[in-house]
Amino acid sequence: MAGKLMSLGFSNTVAARRVVAILNPASAPMKRLREEARQAGRLLDATQGRRTRSIVITDSGHVLLSAIQPDTMAQRYESTSFEDTPLGLSEEEPA
Repeated sequence: MAGKLMSLGFSNTVAARRVVAILNPASAPMKRLREEARQAGRLLDATQGRRTRSIVITDSGHVLLSAIQPDTMAQRYESTSFEDTPLGLSEEEPA
């Protein structure tokens, strides 16, 4: 599966096509979201011990923590060029 990767910082990346939202972690609902993801085993911490500055939500429901500002993450996402082929897990392999 070919795809573009978006940097989360500190040599951590995520498949850019999987990103649903890039959020600021300061609000109470985001803190609840982070804790719920931790309890469900869907939290991935890519901060390397630094302060969480953005939360990235993926289409699989995983919650990624990053030490990069949300505006910077959004710029990285917008600069990602996607191929015309759709991302699908049910695509048939050519025979």
